[in-house]
Amino acid sequence: MKKALIVDDEPLLRRQVADALTSFGFDQLVEAENGQQAVDLARSEKPLLIVMDVSMPIKDGVSAAAEINRATPLPIILLTGTTDAETVARAREAGVMNYLLKPFREEQLAVVVDLAIDQYIRVSNLNDEVSKLKETLETRKLVEKAKGVFIKQGLSEKEAYRRMQKLAMDKRKSLREVADAILLMEG
Repeated sequence: MKKALIVDDEPLLRRQVADALTSFGFDQLVEAENGQQAVDLARSEKPLLIVMDVSMPIKDGVSAAAEINRATPLPIILLTGTTDAETVARAREAGVMNYLLKPFREEQLAVVVDLAIDQYIRVSNLNDEVSKLKETLETRKLVEKAKGVFIKQGLSEKEAYRRMQKLAMDKRKSLREVADAILLMEG
C-alpha cells in the first residue's frame, strides 16, 4: 500500500496532486488544508510521501516539514510559487527532499516524487549504516577496556580476548554484554 499525504489550503490544487499521485501508483491519499493538520496526519497516518504547499494558514509548509522530520523523517516535496533564497534555505534546513514551483505539470511532479523517494531511501540507508558503525565502534571500545582488566591480571592481550570469547559463548551473550559485565564488576 502506497500512502501519500497532500497538504494545501486550495482544494483544487489538492485534487490536481491527488490525481497525479494516483496515476503514479499511490493507492491511499490523505488530505490536509494546513500545516498543523499535516503534522498531526503525518504522525497518525505514516505516509510514504508528503506533498505540501509552502504558504498555508495556521502553520506554513516549511515549519510543518521541520516538525515532521524531527519526529520521523519522511520524503517531503514542497509546492510553492516562491523561490526566494530565505524560503529555500529554510526548506533545506527542514529536511525537505525536493521543491516544485507552481503551476506544475504532472510529468514534473512524477520526476520530483521519484527523486524525493530515492533520495530519502539513500539517506535512510546511510543513517542506518552510520548507526551500525557507531555501535560497532562503541562495542570495540568496551571490549578493549574489558581486555585491559584481564591484562592487568597478567593475561596477554590474546589470552584476554580468548577468555572474553569463551565467556560470551558459555553464557550465550554477545561480546559487548560480556565486556559491559566485566567493566561493571571492575568499576
